[in-house]
Amino acid sequence: MTQMEVDNPFHAGERAAQQRAGVGDVSKWAGGFIRDHLPEQHREFHSALPFLVISGSDQSGRTWVTLIDGPEGFISSPDARSLAVHTELRPQDPLADALNIGANIGVLGIELASRRRNRLSGFMRKTSGGFTIDVSQTFGNCPQYIHERHWSRVNHTRHQPVRYGSELTTQQIKLIAGADTLFLGSGHMQGDDTPSRGYDASHRGGAPGFVRVENTRRLRIPDYAGNNFFNTIGNLMADPRIGVTFVDFENGGLLHFSGRAKIDWSPKNGHDPDALRMIDVTVEAVVERPGALNLRWTRDRTHQLKLRVARRVDEAEDITSFYLKSATGTDLPPFEAGQHLPVEVDIPGRTSPLRRSYSLSGAPQDTSQYRLTIKRDAKGLVSRHFHKAIQVGDQFNASRPSGTFLIPKGDAPLLLVSAGVGLTPMVSFVHALVAQNTRRQVWFIHGARDGSNHAFRSEVSGLLARLPNARQMVFYSRPSRQDVQGEDFHTKGRITPANLVNLGAGAGAQYMLCGPASFLSDIQTGLEATGVPSRNIHIELFNA
Repeated sequence: MTQMEVDNPFHAGERAAQQRAGVGDVSKWAGGFIRDHLPEQHREFHSALPFLVISGSDQSGRTWVTLIDGPEGFISSPDARSLAVHTELRPQDPLADALNIGANIGVLGIELASRRRNRLSGFMRKTSGGFTIDVSQTFGNCPQYIHERHWSRVNHTRHQPVRYGSELTTQQIKLIAGADTLFLGSGHMQGDDTPSRGYDASHRGGAPGFVRVENTRRLRIPDYAGNNFFNTIGNLMADPRIGVTFVDFENGGLLHFSGRAKIDWSPKNGHDPDALRMIDVTVEAVVERPGALNLRWTRDRTHQLKLRVARRVDEAEDITSFYLKSATGTDLPPFEAGQHLPVEVDIPGRTSPLRRSYSLSGAPQDTSQYRLTIKRDAKGLVSRHFHKAIQVGDQFNASRPSGTFLIPKGDAPLLLVSAGVGLTPMVSFVHALVAQNTRRQVWFIHGARDGSNHAFRSEVSGLLARLPNARQMVFYSRPSRQDVQGEDFHTKGRITPANLVNLGAGAGAQYMLCGPASFLSDIQTGLEATGVPSRNIHIELFNA
């Protein structure tokens, strides 16, 4: 094994997929997101979940993915390298025999109500109270294509008969045709025992019917833009075995099937024009488990908002703010600084609305309007539509604001660190801090290319002037001739971890980071290397 393979968190299949997709060497910036332990926030997150998604292989070598649930508090994290799962697998679960012996697994923790998700891989072994998962790799996921649902537990003891087969029935095809969510299992067990060796459990979502059933043994799953890790695609390039599960959210049923997959890198005349690739799945074995879970999910339509664009303001080059009011004239639901707004936008030529989430950049105390500040992404269908087509008076739907990227409570020094359009939640943070009359130490550190790309310069400076213990540092990586150092910006270059540490905020300081993935990875890794606890580093990723 070469030194590159030892140091690289991605196996050969993932690297091949990244190269094929043209995203470059992802390992250069992704290392800070991939760990050999559970950060404290992940431990708390998993311990509060009502279910886990687990992938692995059965004793015959087929790959499956399943959901396991349990009573309140059935998941705990005794330490940063393990999860304890206090439940028993039902014998009808396709992974029951393998997991009762002990097996390599992939795990997805997903909170459908808040649209958060985190992933890990490891080894699951039986214990007297259930199972222990020994962690090998962990990383977070951005909340894309997750449909908000709220869960409840039911008490039922009568399990309906399990249905087995080698192809899909008419009723099963009907379930798939109406589904907006599925879970995938894939694995890579070749080579030596490296951290990238193992299984992955992942989520896919889209508009109802986003999966196309070609016949009783073949279907096509769209693959959209994501984090560019290519865990699932990379696994399938190395090993085509795949597990797929659809959930009957109303009745707690699970439709599992196992098969083999091929990647269509250039889908032509596809059913989904937003798909960058298609995963072609051939079904080999089917297990349908009606009422398998004691959980039920609902989508609360009463939380849907109808919004009207009251104003648009160009903040910087390719960055525009949209001021939104209720189309019915009522006050809007309150939000906390740092939260995002999930929106649904109708785009001509699309059969269903496209869903995206954008950070709210306005004052949380202002319930008369929301402000979304959106950067035009040349590859982003929805952001381009906002910039080109959305005008004053236009209306669209949104869900209530959500998200957990919030100001930590207490009086510890606060460093708000952003790059590019990543400053949007930071501006909202400053509005909230001014409203609170806070006296805590606040640093606002922002990086932009130059003055023409620097949004909210005057607004932020005015807000910070109202805080007694606030300071600002602005970095321009490529200042223009019109940009004056000392007036428009402080430092030429990019923000580094050393810049932040040299501020002398102290060991207890809280770091709020938002920006592109490479920026976040570099800053997080550098801060941790200097001794900043991971629990004091809070991250919000944007895809622009």
